[in-house]
Amino acid sequence: MPKTEQFQRPCPPSEGTKSTGLAPGRSCGTCERWVTTASRRGLICSAGMAKPASKLATYNDLRDLPEETRAEILAGHVVASPAPLPRHSKAQGAVRRFLGGPFDDDDGRGGPGGWWIFVEVDVALDQHDIVRPDLAGWRRERLLRPGATRPIEVVPDWVCEVVSPSTAARDRVTKRNLYARSGVAHYWLIDPEARVFEALALHDGSWFELGVYDDAATARIPPFDAVELEIGRLFLPRDPDEVM
Repeated sequence: MPKTEQFQRPCPPSEGTKSTGLAPGRSCGTCERWVTTASRRGLICSAGMAKPASKLATYNDLRDLPEETRAEILAGHVVASPAPLPRHSKAQGAVRRFLGGPFDDDDGRGGPGGWWIFVEVDVALDQHDIVRPDLAGWRRERLLRPGATRPIEVVPDWVCEVVSPSTAARDRVTKRNLYARSGVAHYWLIDPEARVFEALALHDGSWFELGVYDDAATARIPPFDAVELEIGRLFLPRDPDEVM
């Protein structure tokens, strides 16, 4: 494993530049945030902006990072994410609980079963696009043996991303386009700050909006429409002083 650099450096001033000649102790000239190098192959921006390295990254580059690093590879660039806020974890856990019994249990308690639902597993969509969705699901006839190896190399049937300020552009643009190109059939986006849930389905290579729901809604949403979902249960309670 290459030596990990623990100090902070700014991002390169523009796309395509190499991570050389950068003095520590200054903020990023591109995104105005600090970045940390976890590898000599390139910089990882804490704002989630990947800076090109000398060659396109593969899964081996993720293996080189410290175990606790939350990172993905998008278009051949390593992209880091900050630790999630409590509202992010609440939404992620609530969706997992909602899907667990009816769809992921072996006996399909209260639902049809037939799915594998995983939280933050590495998924290789191709050699240079390796994502770690907040949640991803596979029909069991397509993913026969999840096993103990990573990354999973079968495209998910469903992906859910919990949107945060630091990942919004990535989730709504970069990953949305990537998931469509890769053939992910269903994409859910949950925004805990706005308290909004969006559901998309792939049709002829493009996303079709199934619905946008606020926290007062109850809905049956494909591909898990066998069970009714109360959208408000995905979010932390409102602040008593919050204006609705």
